[in-house]
Amino acid sequence: MNKIDVKTGQSSYSIIIGAGILNQTGEKLKALGLTDKAVIVTNPVVNKLYGEIVRQSLIDACFQTVVLEIPDGEKYKTLASAGKLYEQLAACGAERSTPVLALGGGVIGDLAGFVAATYLRGVPLVQIPTTLLAQCDSSIGGKTAVDHGQLKNEIGAFYQPKITISDIAVLQSLPQPEFCGGLAEVIKYAVIKDEEFFLYLEKNLDQIKSLDNNVLEAFVAKSARIKVGFVEADEKDTGLRNMLNFGHTVGHAVESVSNFRVSHGQAVSIGMVAAAGLAVKLELMDKADAVRLKKLLQRAGLMTALPPLEIAPLLQAMRYDKKVQGGKIRFVLPRAIGQVFITDDVNPAAVESVLGEMR
Repeated sequence: MNKIDVKTGQSSYSIIIGAGILNQTGEKLKALGLTDKAVIVTNPVVNKLYGEIVRQSLIDACFQTVVLEIPDGEKYKTLASAGKLYEQLAACGAERSTPVLALGGGVIGDLAGFVAATYLRGVPLVQIPTTLLAQCDSSIGGKTAVDHGQLKNEIGAFYQPKITISDIAVLQSLPQPEFCGGLAEVIKYAVIKDEEFFLYLEKNLDQIKSLDNNVLEAFVAKSARIKVGFVEADEKDTGLRNMLNFGHTVGHAVESVSNFRVSHGQAVSIGMVAAAGLAVKLELMDKADAVRLKKLLQRAGLMTALPPLEIAPLLQAMRYDKKVQGGKIRFVLPRAIGQVFITDDVNPAAVESVLGEMR
């Protein structure tokens, strides 16, 4: 089992990573001084697989336990869903000391986290991510949010959990497309920070995809440590942490314009290829590195070509991106594997050209 301590200005907490640790949830919450009542927020799919394990663990630790379900899918990560959860929390008598447990993937983590941050001006949050993407990325760092219309993750709050419990055994039940989507965020870490990790992924990708628990635990822990480093240095995402948005400027636009038919991981993969292509076009990155990135993404089962979407709406969606400053779209561009930088000095015509070449 791996334990990673996260120290931010807002709080300090631990990320626990291991196989078969869901049934330790109750005792870990009790050790944090949480008692009496707990509310699990999940979706029907995850609830059927793992809800009872977590619920029984809480009951064994003497928690009164309530389970609240939100339908599965990004389209339910909305203010309307948040409003429904507020009403249900009030109805079950949730108080400021009542922890909200986000049991699920990125959608549940974002939505339940946002609700925990805002209900009664903040109740304890426990992240229990059940997808690779959530364990390696979205559950770490305190970003919570909902979508609204074409606005992706632009209504939210920074709110750190009391603990994050990542049971890598649950990844065995993850559908292959979702596992591949999580690999996109992991590959992102390697490109922005760690060339050695990128080499590791190139050499060991087949073993990682075989879902060996020992390999998964080390792999998830490595990814988590990279993200924690950025979070501790820049909790509120005002500078260095922006580098974690590599692939997300185009990626979020692809998600929005496709009405979320393209998953987050697949969209980020497309966005990374676009960013690398833009860096090559601007003579900032060697084409060989861009080819290496594209090949690794393809081996991971990820999309590297732009789906049949009109380019004009994509460019428009990028202008609504939360990273826009002074009306200028900001891009995270690679100089090489393991080295990126942030710039708003990109000609929209160059972006349009790269996207056209990716059709």
